[in-house]
Amino acid sequence: MQGSGPLNGVVPIGGAKNSALKLMAASLLAEGSTSLLNVPDIADVAIMGELLEAMGVQIERVGNRIDIDVPAELDPVAPYSLVERMRASIVVLGPLLARLGRARVAMPGGDDFGSRPIDMHLQGLEQLGATFSHEHGDITGKADRLVGAEVLLEFPSVGATENLMMAAVLARGTTIIENAAREPEITDLANFLSQMGATIDGLGTSRLTVEGVEVLRPTTYTVIPDRVEAATFLSAVAVCGGELLLKGARSDHMEMLIRKLQEMGMSLAAEPSGLRVEVRNRLRAVDISTLPYPGLATDYKPFLVTALCVAEGAGMVTENIFAGRFRYIDELVRMGAEIRAEGRHAVVRGVERLSGAPVRAHDIRAGAALVVAGLAAEGETIISDAHHVDRGYEDLAGKLSSVGALVTRT
Repeated sequence: MQGSGPLNGVVPIGGAKNSALKLMAASLLAEGSTSLLNVPDIADVAIMGELLEAMGVQIERVGNRIDIDVPAELDPVAPYSLVERMRASIVVLGPLLARLGRARVAMPGGDDFGSRPIDMHLQGLEQLGATFSHEHGDITGKADRLVGAEVLLEFPSVGATENLMMAAVLARGTTIIENAAREPEITDLANFLSQMGATIDGLGTSRLTVEGVEVLRPTTYTVIPDRVEAATFLSAVAVCGGELLLKGARSDHMEMLIRKLQEMGMSLAAEPSGLRVEVRNRLRAVDISTLPYPGLATDYKPFLVTALCVAEGAGMVTENIFAGRFRYIDELVRMGAEIRAEGRHAVVRGVERLSGAPVRAHDIRAGAALVVAGLAAEGETIISDAHHVDRGYEDLAGKLSSVGALVTRT
């Protein structure tokens, strides 16, 4: 890719990766055919489809629609060959235990930015009556019938909240999840489960109450737009300037991010069709700290760091979620960025322009952030291990090219 001038036009924002994967897992809870609309055509969705097919599910994709036919009998095994490719695979644990009373799931793999233990998933499910054993790298879970309980999460983990919610919908009695995650994707999953016949109260709050039911039914559901994809294009216009309409983007899912970008000097306005963004001058640096929703998402941070690299002044960046999520900084420094990192903190001092260089993507969001950095660089930037980007983005290069960026995928 080459450094690019102002971006102008309309970018369609696809369905949320972090929601679609969990809805696919939740489809295991009901026998029959469930259809999901607005599903992005990305590698992680394909992997989750392979995982469900390995259990006996039939998957068919037509455009942005996925039809999921769940049989009465399932093979409740998530093999290592698939789970190691995507950490989100662990969310099949709750649905399998709830519906079948047994599951064997390999320890998860996924992005390389520090330890993300699944202890909270297992501890919460144990409080609902499940028992677990570890052998040969697999977690084997059993439960004759899950029973509702009050579960207090020590941290508002998105994955643990999702697994517990999917387990609780078929448990006997009432489950209360305290300190639950509040992300829009949690609410999307709850709305999907409710449409299947579940009873869930407290959406958008840190206290979820789930009344167990005997059976759920398949349904047709539309996935929410991807707020992290929207953030990616917001950072692109932040470094290039111009005016974009992010079609379908929901500003109510990105309030803290929008506030920070406005503080930097970006003009943003919600419209019926999406979010309009305009940048005419060099942005100014701000301090940022990641926090659980509704705070600033850790997935946004690589894009904000990239924007700070070419902003006026210096900003302090603090990572409060994942300790190892600064590895891409070395790649930005190769491109001429002035960043000093220590522990959970980094100071970014803006430069006029980055310099194109060969760099490497370590994970999905870091890879996409390096694409954005390449747009703000003089000369050519070549990103290796770009398969990480394909896990979370449907034709990122094509969408950027359509609004004036000089980027190609090889």
